[in-house]
Amino acid sequence: MSRARQPPLVTGISPNEGISWTKVTIRGENLGTGPTDLIGLTICGHNCLLTAEWMSASKIVCRVGQAKNDKGDIIVTTKSGGKGTSTVSFKLLKPEKIGILDQSAVWVDEMNYYDMRTDRNKGIPPLSLRPANPLGIEIDKGRFPQKDLESLFPGMSADFTSENFSAAWYLIENHSTTSFDQLKTAVVNLKKQANKKNEGSLAYVKGGLSTFFEAQDALSAIHQKLEADGTEKVEGSMTQKLENVLNRASNTADTLFQEVLGRKDKADSTRNALNVLQRFKFLFNLPLNIERNIQKGDYDVVINDYEKAKSLFGKTEVQVFKKYYAEVETRIEALRELLLDKLLETPSTLHDQKRYIRYLSDLHAPGDPAWQCIGAQHQWILQLMHNCKESYVKEQKGNALLHSPMLDLESDVRPSPIGHLSQTASLKRGSSFQSGRDDAWRYKAPQQVVFVEKLTKLVVSQLPNFWKLWVSYVNGSLFSETAEKSGQMERSKKNARQRQNDFKKMIQEVMHSLVKLIRGALLPFSLREGELRQYGGWEMKSELSGQWLTHVIQTVRLSSESLTALEIPNDMLQIIQDLILDLRVRCIIVTLQHTAEDIKRLAEKEDWVVDNEGLTSLPSQFEQCIIHSLQSLKTVLDCKPGEASVFQQQKTQEDVCQLSIGIMQGFIDCLEQLSTKPDGDIDTSHLSVDVSSPDLFGSIHEESSLSSEQRLLIALSNCRYLERHTFLNIAEHFEKHGFQGVDKITQVSMESLKELDQRLFEMYIEFKADPIVGSLEPGIYAGYFDWKDCLVPTGVRNYLKEALVNIIAVHAEVFTISKDLVPRVMSRVVEAVSEELSRLMQCVSSFSKNGALQAKLEICALRDTVAIYLTPESKSSFKQALEALPQVSSGTDRKLLEELLNKFKSSMHLQLTCFQASSSAMMKT
Repeated sequence: MSRARQPPLVTGISPNEGISWTKVTIRGENLGTGPTDLIGLTICGHNCLLTAEWMSASKIVCRVGQAKNDKGDIIVTTKSGGKGTSTVSFKLLKPEKIGILDQSAVWVDEMNYYDMRTDRNKGIPPLSLRPANPLGIEIDKGRFPQKDLESLFPGMSADFTSENFSAAWYLIENHSTTSFDQLKTAVVNLKKQANKKNEGSLAYVKGGLSTFFEAQDALSAIHQKLEADGTEKVEGSMTQKLENVLNRASNTADTLFQEVLGRKDKADSTRNALNVLQRFKFLFNLPLNIERNIQKGDYDVVINDYEKAKSLFGKTEVQVFKKYYAEVETRIEALRELLLDKLLETPSTLHDQKRYIRYLSDLHAPGDPAWQCIGAQHQWILQLMHNCKESYVKEQKGNALLHSPMLDLESDVRPSPIGHLSQTASLKRGSSFQSGRDDAWRYKAPQQVVFVEKLTKLVVSQLPNFWKLWVSYVNGSLFSETAEKSGQMERSKKNARQRQNDFKKMIQEVMHSLVKLIRGALLPFSLREGELRQYGGWEMKSELSGQWLTHVIQTVRLSSESLTALEIPNDMLQIIQDLILDLRVRCIIVTLQHTAEDIKRLAEKEDWVVDNEGLTSLPSQFEQCIIHSLQSLKTVLDCKPGEASVFQQQKTQEDVCQLSIGIMQGFIDCLEQLSTKPDGDIDTSHLSVDVSSPDLFGSIHEESSLSSEQRLLIALSNCRYLERHTFLNIAEHFEKHGFQGVDKITQVSMESLKELDQRLFEMYIEFKADPIVGSLEPGIYAGYFDWKDCLVPTGVRNYLKEALVNIIAVHAEVFTISKDLVPRVMSRVVEAVSEELSRLMQCVSSFSKNGALQAKLEICALRDTVAIYLTPESKSSFKQALEALPQVSSGTDRKLLEELLNKFKSSMHLQLTCFQASSSAMMKT
């Protein structure tokens, strides 16, 4: 019994401080049994599980995220140990800002200027850039704590590019130890930087001096011309002349600067166009990039670019941007259609289905692609199931055309080409089986059995992905594995709740189709006529044996267990349990029917070889046949979790009880047939010609040498053993396997067996006793003997000795076969002889003295000889016979009678040994 693991404990971290994304090594105890056992890792309150790399139970490597806290614990959580603790902490440092143009020994992290949502580089305008050292003197960083500076200058910043720049904070942080002279030098440097800005305007003026001089010359020429025209003209024309002069000056200026200004405008236009192209090249190149990425299958890149373009240009009013963005939307719409086609394409894996659904969700596809995928998968599974049935039905019919109609379905036949091709797609029977054995099994198995194997494998392989797709749809993980996009998740959960009944109907339809297809193949009588046309179509030449039905039950049970493991509600799987129950009941019925047929054929296996107890092998064969049959039903009779007893229905109990009684009655009929078969009517046609069996012809010879009376005795011995042992043992096995009505089965069987036993016994007694009884009267009156006139008795006459010898022969015959039958047979024979002797004595009209002595001598001799086999009936007969005689009164007569009786016993001592009590002491009546 495993001991519960201790919670994780972090005892060290290296380094113990750093900025965000610093790679750290965590050490401790009980940090997990493997990568899958690690389910949580936080540093300073930030989840670092995505970057964690489990090395061992005492070491984990990860990167520190952008935590909110400056200092915090390192908490590790595992499945086996739960949430852990930490004895150390990590300090998060703020990164130093380095200007883009500053020299640095490390690579400048530009993450601060990167928009994670739009993937757009928000670069700092060039005019906002400032030198890293504005004072121009050496920077000497002080050791003032950052927190103290923040508390001293709340809301301010030491960054000279910030709007809240604090000069005092900057000086304390960067020049706390700088001398006063150096600060004066810094002031001079600042003044120089300010003068450079003023000199920039002056330089611009200096660069345009030539233009000013040309303009000055033009104005001087205009002034001289005005003076040449004279000053005597009237002032009224001065205004007009001035306007003309100005116009000529303007035209002259235009002439002088037109070329320059034209080139400038063209250059500005070109520069602006290039700037626009350069600045918005992402949008202008996006349609072509989308096409290329779609062809390469980089749908993630396309979606990211589309999100970026949508955020930047989705609401633009610029016509050129609108035009290109519309082209992007056209490409995206085509991508949506492509992804939807791929999503609904079958077959496909669950991973691909989830991926395409997320793509469509990110592209804001209309409708509900996830539900469309669920519906497509449902229809595809149903189609696969029906196609599977049609292919095997056609294959079965094809095999039927190639083989004889009388061919047994279970014989090891050579497969048709269609069947051979279908083997590649058939259900494997397990990795432990060799391919040759598997193929041999398939060639021998009926098509219905192979079909059920294939059908159940198909459902078990496809339904889990279908169910997991629905579960992902319900919990929203189709759209995010990390609880992002909560809006989509909520909408998904809402849609799932609304469509829960629809999905339940889908599962039920799959289960109904599975069950009805199996019923159509194995239990067609359980379907209605309309359903049989849709789900049946098999060539049912003969019903499957119990062995194949047991195999099918095991297959369906395994499928049910696999589906139950998916946590599918039991009410949806109840129909499969009903199918299993019907298959179990049918398997029991078929097995018992086949057993009854096998029992009837046991008569063909009787070899009439008797053992020491007077039994043949037939009762043992009968018992073993039933035991083997019940053992083959053990897995069927046993109830798996969730299954009901096969005997819960009253009709099933009655059917099984009647079949069991039929089996017992069939064996009783078998015994009767064997015992009453004429001597010359020995049927050996059932015996297989197997030259390897050394006892074949010997058994036939032994059987043919038996007389009818011997067969009756053997049958009686078998009946006696059946009544006292076999039937009771079989009843115990019935009870052990849960059969109902065992008392009724035993009672009816016993009654029938006793009736057969009585009939056979009476038949045997008739064969043996009638000749002995019939010989008494002729023997008594042989030689014209007369009871009225006879000589003095000299001994027992021969007729009685002959009768005794015949009785001894019966005893010997019975004793040879079964000692236990001797008392029963001998008692009945003695009853018949004594009854006949009594009748003959009572029919005599009168006896002389000698006749009475002779009669009494013979009656007493017979009575004393068979004394151990006397019954109340035979005793009564002997008494009546003696009472019919005259009384012997004289002592001389009694003495003579005694001497003659002793003489008889002495002379026939050897013959009468079988009637001694010692020989029958071990016999049971």
